[in-house]
Amino acid sequence: MNQPPKLHFSPGEIVATRGADTLLREQNLHPIRLLARHLSGDWGEVGAEDARANEAALQTGARLLSVYMVAGVKLFVITEAEPRAVTTILLADEY
Repeated sequence: MNQPPKLHFSPGEIVATRGADTLLREQNLHPIRLLARHLSGDWGEVGAEDARANEAALQTGARLLSVYMVAGVKLFVITEAEPRAVTTILLADEY
């Protein structure tokens, strides 16, 4: 039986831009799938430097960034720095 992923931090309020919401709906992809990856430390397709920054941010409370490809479109999931009040799902070109 699959265990749920261990969450490394709280997302706070979860919001999505109109563009990200449209893409996820068009692809019939529930945002919880991306959020679960992000919250469990699966940063997706970030570079090595951003991955190291995320790992450090788990200790320091800095911003966390994940990058996922959905239907060939780059999507960001960003959790703001402490107090981690908001996590935003957005298209990379909306950043």
